[in-house]
Amino acid sequence: MIITVLVLVEIISAFETSMVYAAIPTFIKEFNSDAATVGWAVTAFLLVAAASAAVCGRLGDMYGRERVLVVLLGAAALGSFISAIGDSIGSIIVGRAIQGVAGAILPLCIGLAREHLPAAKVPVAIAVISGSAVAAGSASLLVAGVMLDHASWHMIFVVAAVYAVMALLLVLFVLPWRPPTGTTQKVDYLGTLAFAPAIAAVLLGINKSGAWGWTDAKTLGLVVGGLVVLALWVLWELRVKDPIVNVRLFTDRKVALTMCATLAIAVGPMGISTMIIPMILQSPTTASFGLGISATNAGWLSFIGSMFGFVCTPLSGRITRTVGSRVSMLLGTTLFTISSAMLIVFHDSVAGMVAMIITVSIGTAFAYTALPNLIVEAVPEGNTSEATGTNSVLRTGGQGIGTSIATMLLASSAAAAGGVAPTVSGLNTVATMMVGLGLITIGFTLLIRRGSVYDRK
Repeated sequence: MIITVLVLVEIISAFETSMVYAAIPTFIKEFNSDAATVGWAVTAFLLVAAASAAVCGRLGDMYGRERVLVVLLGAAALGSFISAIGDSIGSIIVGRAIQGVAGAILPLCIGLAREHLPAAKVPVAIAVISGSAVAAGSASLLVAGVMLDHASWHMIFVVAAVYAVMALLLVLFVLPWRPPTGTTQKVDYLGTLAFAPAIAAVLLGINKSGAWGWTDAKTLGLVVGGLVVLALWVLWELRVKDPIVNVRLFTDRKVALTMCATLAIAVGPMGISTMIIPMILQSPTTASFGLGISATNAGWLSFIGSMFGFVCTPLSGRITRTVGSRVSMLLGTTLFTISSAMLIVFHDSVAGMVAMIITVSIGTAFAYTALPNLIVEAVPEGNTSEATGTNSVLRTGGQGIGTSIATMLLASSAAAAGGVAPTVSGLNTVATMMVGLGLITIGFTLLIRRGSVYDRK
């Protein structure tokens, strides 16, 4: 019952993350706007989500994850309601920014699973909860498409608001609550206030690098300025008695290697595949590469592929319980690397791309669920949501870097060929980059200590 509730709660986070992608063309037409402006409906959500993941995860560890989860679900419902009744792109962006606090829901759910369940059930539970995020993300595109085709864009946010309220009721009346134990720790207000804008600045610079260029003063100012503030923030967190993020945890060998593996796979195959697969499927057959599949059919392919991955998530958890998350991570990263190589060979074949999508989905099931389990294996229970939240921030930033680099490589190949469409050579360069970073991730994972912490309990 606990696992079911946590899966249902996590779905709202995944749904709100992905649903707006399907509505971007509609927003451009509805509000007579442009892609750069409408893109803030995505950017605003991601910036808030990244900052809230670690901060709210830490607050949950301190004051009770159930209590913080109730606040976040209430905010997500409010943000969805604001977007639903809005009559301008500005109101949608404001609502999406408020919805962004849902980025902390997954770390809190992982912490609750570890808090309430017997140790032997924790790895499978974390795998299923994390895997549900991947499946729900794909499903949200289909739901959003149905709403757009048969109702209106307002209904996307109405559905999200109603679901957030239902998830809130589940937490209040079904999920077991533990009595507050009290805490003598104080909130690190300065660390909280510095961390959020620093992360937002770095991610915004990365997000806009494709439009502004990496050498643009705005890009460099945001990225470099954010990194400088982050460096000062780390120094502060090392000095303060009750830090908002215990950075000393990341000196642990296993945590450090997991973070390095997270960054490598996020910059590489995990981040880029979500961008490159729809491009190949939907690009016209008259282009250098492209299968000319409609957006709806491409969405169905992605959703069906994600189901193959989702059914593998319990297996990932069982492997973690038996021999450790290291093996699950190696399986996932190997499948990611193979799927990246398949891009080079099968980008002009529908059957080949279907096989590639299934391979990516299964690889995602193992890697995406192994990462939080690796963190859980290495940190104390009281730091679970904080550490997994920080890992989510790193993954989000890595995916932004990877997609920006891939976009730049594809654009450069088009410019070199004297056209506007990316070339096969550019696609192969991106695929090679994905393979290389997949191999680097395997290297980091192999350095992680073997064995499972659960067979010793």
